[in-house]
Amino acid sequence: METQSTSPRVQAPGGATEVEFKSRRIEGPYLWMITPAAVLFTALLTVPLLTGLFYTFTNYQGYGEWRFVGFANYLNLFSDDIIWQSYGFTLLYAVTATILINIIALSMALLLNAKIKAQTFWRGLFFLPNILPVLIVAYIFNYLFTNNLPAIGQALGIGWLSTSLLANEQLAWVVIVFVGVWQSVAFNTIIYLSGLQTVPFEVYEAGAIDGATGWKRFSQITFPLIMPFFTINMVLSFKGALGVFDQVVALTGGGPGTATQSISFLIFRNGFQGGEYAYQTANGIVYFILVLVISFAQLKFFQGKEDN
Repeated sequence: METQSTSPRVQAPGGATEVEFKSRRIEGPYLWMITPAAVLFTALLTVPLLTGLFYTFTNYQGYGEWRFVGFANYLNLFSDDIIWQSYGFTLLYAVTATILINIIALSMALLLNAKIKAQTFWRGLFFLPNILPVLIVAYIFNYLFTNNLPAIGQALGIGWLSTSLLANEQLAWVVIVFVGVWQSVAFNTIIYLSGLQTVPFEVYEAGAIDGATGWKRFSQITFPLIMPFFTINMVLSFKGALGVFDQVVALTGGGPGTATQSISFLIFRNGFQGGEYAYQTANGIVYFILVLVISFAQLKFFQGKEDN
């Protein structure tokens, strides 16, 4: 007796059989929509990235001839004191700014989410720093810290405040943190406000019955429920702080000496103006990997806290 195989047909996504799924082709309109974006992405991002990666293995200065040097640029990075100093300043700035930004932004969001008069006006006012150009804001603060604040310090007889803080090698980074935090808080406040508005009022009512008021209400109800928004803010603010550039350019220019020279500023100045194109491109690759690793580590850590 002859038997026939009756194996079931594999179902593809959408209920179509495997044969029908494989026979489908991407329609023309989809290709026409995808192609321009793919071409632009390749031309403006992928090609420059691969070209820069190639030059990191050379002694290219940004012009003229070049030759292969292997991993020499990468090895020299680890013995360069200026590079280490720039990484130290950048990490110090990023950690300090991220902590201050999130503490202030969350506090402001709690205040602006409360029932206060002219709530819309205050929300718009506190968001204003985010829409102002960074360089213009930094130059204004440069003038204030160079001229107005020392005059106040002299009038009050405060020695350390009588001269420009931007010329103080130990305190110049504090000014950069102040300006960076002042301008970044607004954006993070909006994200926290969005999170606070997702918390049902009924949860607070139920918590109040159990005695959850004040700090207990915040720590046991509000903060756990907005934890995803806290994760987003921590990752975005830390990544943004690692790329500090405009504030350094407008406030100190990397000085005094090299005390406030961030990684991005060092890459820009020495790479494009100092004839270290290949060397600083290698620095940029290492910097990119560092930001990537830190961002993924932050996501894993805070997502674990969310699950708990």
